[in-house]
Amino acid sequence: MKAIRFAQHGEPSKVLETENVPLPEPGDGQVRVRILATPVNPSDLLYVRGYYAGVEPRFPAPVGFEGVGIVDAIGPGVKTLATGQRLSVVNGQGGNWAEYAVVPAGDLFPVPDEIPDEQVASFVINPASAILMVRRVLAVPRGEWLLQSAAGSELGRMIIKLAKRDGIRTVNVVRRREAVAELERLGADAVIVSTEGPIDEQVRRIVGPEGVKYAVDPVVGETGTQIFKALHEDGRMLVYGSLTGEPIRVGEDPRYILAGRRILEVYWLGYWLPRLTDAERQQLGEDIVALMREGIIETSPGLKYSLDEVGDAVTQAEQKGRQGKVFLVPGKK
Repeated sequence: MKAIRFAQHGEPSKVLETENVPLPEPGDGQVRVRILATPVNPSDLLYVRGYYAGVEPRFPAPVGFEGVGIVDAIGPGVKTLATGQRLSVVNGQGGNWAEYAVVPAGDLFPVPDEIPDEQVASFVINPASAILMVRRVLAVPRGEWLLQSAAGSELGRMIIKLAKRDGIRTVNVVRRREAVAELERLGADAVIVSTEGPIDEQVRRIVGPEGVKYAVDPVVGETGTQIFKALHEDGRMLVYGSLTGEPIRVGEDPRYILAGRRILEVYWLGYWLPRLTDAERQQLGEDIVALMREGIIETSPGLKYSLDEVGDAVTQAEQKGRQGKVFLVPGKK
């Protein structure tokens, strides 16, 4: 079969190769799936560059943490799945950028037939993160303000619509003035442009001088530093990415570390998913399906590439102003 792998960390467009490898066989409790589509997510590219904590590659390493696939073969001990069944495929060790993948049966989410492949391919990482961060980890109450950066991203758009549905007000940080009107149409209560003044000052003009009690940030660096400064003295901030690779400077101003009780913490889906009970995982899957049907949680489909076009795919995925999620489609010619 064809599979995309990398022999060393580096720029994805340079180190990723499409190779012919043996077809894997499922072991105890495992299932082999034929991959229909798999997204190019920021976490995949961070992993290739060597910046993704929690998963240590064994070179040559496979890539791809989620996707949609058809059950092709079932290993011993798997009783709840059937060949031919379409599923959301979470691959915690990477390997979905391939024609076939073998994963534990517990990492597969059955999804109703009417949900399109592009939505099933992106069923877990962004939707589950939006729900878990807003509803479980931060547990933002109705009527409170939630501040987020990278608001124009696929996950940022989901958070805007989910918060609106749940009665939460959002302040959304973008880099370009052109993005403001679109996010307001999605339901954003306020949108600020990071190049038009310090983020923390702009936030306080909107929510009041005390700042916000809840914030999420995947950017870090100067953006993350200013998000932290925008916190209420009892505020909580989740960092769920590192798009700049730069530090948050929480100690540069003593006012923010010697007064109050501001909490800066990390959110990682790979930590939270294994800690959910079977009932909680089932409920999470049902919540995602319900929110997809409402149009609250949905991925905007972008360009599709074959496995042989992986260099073009990863380059497109990081284009500024890109519209929609980039997918790798193994069956594409």
